[in-house]
Formats: sequence, C-alpha cells, structure tokens
Amino acid sequence: MTFFTWVKDQQKNLQDSISKFKNKEFMDAVVAGCALVAAADGTIDSAEKQKMAGFINRSEELRVFDMNHVIDRFNHFVSGFEFDSIIGKGEALKAIGKLKKNSEASRLVIRVCCAIGSADNNFDEYEKQVVREICHHLDLAPSEFHL
Repeated sequence: MTFFTWVKDQQKNLQDSISKFKNKEFMDAVVAGCALVAAADGTIDSAEKQKMAGFINRSEELRVFDMNHVIDRFNHFVSGFEFDSIIGKGEALKAIGKLKKNSEASRLVIRVCCAIGSADNNFDEYEKQVVREICHHLDLAPSEFHL
C-alpha cells in the first residue's frame, strides 16, 4: 500500500472519529497541527493561510467544529509563528501535547496532519518531518503512519 493510498483510506474514517472528540482541546490540537504543517518550510505566507483555511472550511471531517472558532484558533497559532517561530512551535506543540494521554485522539491528530500535508498531493519532506516531530511529541511511532 502506498502512502497516498493509506492517507485516502484514513480520510474516509476521519469524520466519524473526529465526531467522537468534538471539544475545544481536540480542536486546538488539530488546528495547531494545521499551523505546524503550514509553517513546515519556515514561513507561512498568505497563500498557505488561504490553503489551510480553505482545507478546513471544505473538510467534511472538520465541519463538526464551528468554523469561526477554527479560523480564530488557526490565526492564533499562525500569529505565534509570525511573532517568533520557536514560540509559535512551542505553543502549537503544547496544545497538541494535551492529548498525549489519549492515544486514540493523538492518532487522529496525526491522521489529520497527514491529510492536510497531502491535501495538495505534495506531502513534502518538510511537512513529513513536522508530522514526525508531532508523533514523537505524542509518543507515537512515525512508522505507524507511514512516515
């Protein structure tokens, strides 16, 4: 099974899984993951912001969340990166780390990050490395996600 086949299979299961975790902590972790993937190459330009906002807005899986809250939180995490990349990364990882004790939710965040990274059919090495780092932060093996 190729990585992209695996991602497509995972996307099919995301909506049901995300519905189980419809809460602010989980939403923050997902949105923080989006921001980390967007910042993977060191910058978040307006095109990347629009791509991420568009992905979140169009995503069937993420529609369980209030879009205004999602956009506000995405902008919050992005502003952290714009202020200082180390501070932004730390803040995003802190939000993601709140799920560390919930392995099912943690795995779901990784699956969403993989789906976001591959949304443009170009899950580049910078994006994969960020998702690997998120895996390590959540005590998950990147190999479990074909990374």
